[in-house]
Amino acid sequence: MNYQEIIESLEKELKQFPQKVWRAQEVLTDNPDDDVATTPAEVVYSEDKMKLLHYRSLVDQNKLHSTPVLIVYALINRYIMLDLEPGRSFIQNLLNEGLDVYLIDWGYPSGADRYLNLDDYINYYTDSAVEWIRSETKVKKINLMGVCMGGTFGVIYAALHPQKVKNLITLATPTEFDIDDAGLFLWAKGFDVDTAVEGLGNLPGDLANILYLLVTPVATINKYIQFLEGVENPKFVSTFLRMEKWIFDSPDMAGEVFREWIRDLLQQNLLIKNQLVVGGQKVDLHKIKCPLLNVFGKNDYLAPPSSAKPLAKAVGSQDVTTLGVDTGHVGIFVGSRSYKTISPRIAKWIRER
Repeated sequence: MNYQEIIESLEKELKQFPQKVWRAQEVLTDNPDDDVATTPAEVVYSEDKMKLLHYRSLVDQNKLHSTPVLIVYALINRYIMLDLEPGRSFIQNLLNEGLDVYLIDWGYPSGADRYLNLDDYINYYTDSAVEWIRSETKVKKINLMGVCMGGTFGVIYAALHPQKVKNLITLATPTEFDIDDAGLFLWAKGFDVDTAVEGLGNLPGDLANILYLLVTPVATINKYIQFLEGVENPKFVSTFLRMEKWIFDSPDMAGEVFREWIRDLLQQNLLIKNQLVVGGQKVDLHKIKCPLLNVFGKNDYLAPPSSAKPLAKAVGSQDVTTLGVDTGHVGIFVGSRSYKTISPRIAKWIRER
């Protein structure tokens, strides 16, 4: 394409832009289908803001896997990304594979939760959920599955409570933070977290969202351009709006756990060094001797391979499977590969153990 053709193309796009925006406005005010997290689930236990969800099985009881799976999601954004829409639901996929799925919903922290720390989230809330499942299902150990920051929590939990974890599955989970190919990790190195927490209390969810969006500004702009291009496709519009709901449904993050996350993990990288202390106990990754399945996206810019892969050599397990997938952070859960490849492989790995 020569210079003149480029100019003409730009002129054409600029002329069409107002009409595209007007059409998008019409579509958005016409009550598009954007319901999320529609897979039936029951709240079986709650503690403060935390709720433990149990999903209704989609297979016959005699085909249900005997060891339940507990999913621990991140504190940033909400778990609805795992249950985005029928046909693109990671949780639904696991249920279809015959797994018995529980999930921790962290809820929306308020000012009263400002001083909750890693000890509270891992040794109290997560452990309470695990104990409820163990008591209700009469199993000694559960399958623990962690997503992103929730995966890091799961790693810490498995190191501190190895007797309660049968298998550990980490998805897009950062554990090595001293890397130079993750924008947020680099930004955190010089961040004055003490001043921020003293001034803000909890980390506002909207502020965290802005920081994430700033990591890939070009991709963010392109996303909305693509929406204008695809606005006549109802399915595309519904999926886009569901993703937007997930992105902008951003709970605040308790101030003290935010301080520890930045200071102890992102800045000092204590976890992978086996120097992190939670609840007065040193987190020794060598104590994780259960089978580990570590899944990461090869194109993940939030928890890149350089952050996720080192866990495999840090644990004490002799049964470690590392699965790199040609996708990004979110694609593990909502992409076509998730339904066709990733979920079945996770379920097969669990059933074999």
